[in-house]
Amino acid sequence: MKHLKIIQKIPVVKHLVNKAISRLASNDANAISKHFSQFLRVELAASEDLRAEVFNVRHQVYCEELHFEDERKNQLEQDEFDSHSFHSLIRHVTTGKVAGTVRIITSGHGDEKLPIEANCMHAITDPAIFPAAFPRHEICEISRLAVPETFRRRKFDQFKGAATGVINEVFFSEHELRCFPYIAICLYLSAALMALHNNKRHVFVMMEPRLARSLTFVGIVFKQLGDPIEYHGKRAAYYINPEMFRKNLSVGYVKLLESIERELYPNDKPRPLKRKFPGFGWGLRFS
Repeated sequence: MKHLKIIQKIPVVKHLVNKAISRLASNDANAISKHFSQFLRVELAASEDLRAEVFNVRHQVYCEELHFEDERKNQLEQDEFDSHSFHSLIRHVTTGKVAGTVRIITSGHGDEKLPIEANCMHAITDPAIFPAAFPRHEICEISRLAVPETFRRRKFDQFKGAATGVINEVFFSEHELRCFPYIAICLYLSAALMALHNNKRHVFVMMEPRLARSLTFVGIVFKQLGDPIEYHGKRAAYYINPEMFRKNLSVGYVKLLESIERELYPNDKPRPLKRKFPGFGWGLRFS
């Protein structure tokens, strides 16, 4: 894998190397899925108590560690967008601690702005894709992804950006790929499922370009909407929709996605998927 990373710098073969890395990640997905289901559980934060746990983890990461926000006396990091958001968390089964959290922010009307609209519209230069181009009830934004330091003890998770989901590309050895930062990946899969189950067809996010690049290894391919800007570091505006998500998700990660879906939405009846992967019958529960 280290040799692949060196060869990746050669423009002529870069796309081939990226495919090789993506295939390795996909092949290891079954092991990741087994490990994940044994030790971690995904939950919707549908109660006040669960949301308080979410806000506390966000306070640990965004206030105490990264200092993006001021510390609060109640140790709960909340903002004006939480009232129209869906939240999910990943819980460590053995200890009961929250290992990560993410939210999707929705908008029912023009007065309910997404953060990207309120703070970063200048980051979007694509003339066709921007929040106001779509019905308000169909848009959302992935936000406040947070992984506590306790669950970033591995060597390759100890670097700037890991707290908010960035995947370290430097240490992609085969052994470490088996321990791919699955918490962050599963949080993005959870966000995708929350969007799909709530009929949010147009998903925006502000993130570091290296995170967007590393997510392509598992087939989560966002469209960049403009050049990076300074916003808690260099970040760019990105977009994805259900068709892009279904088209590109690595086959090896489908089982992981299905496992997360069963935990988040156990009472939903399976519905046929309009598009199936060649040679793989993906029967997820959204249409």
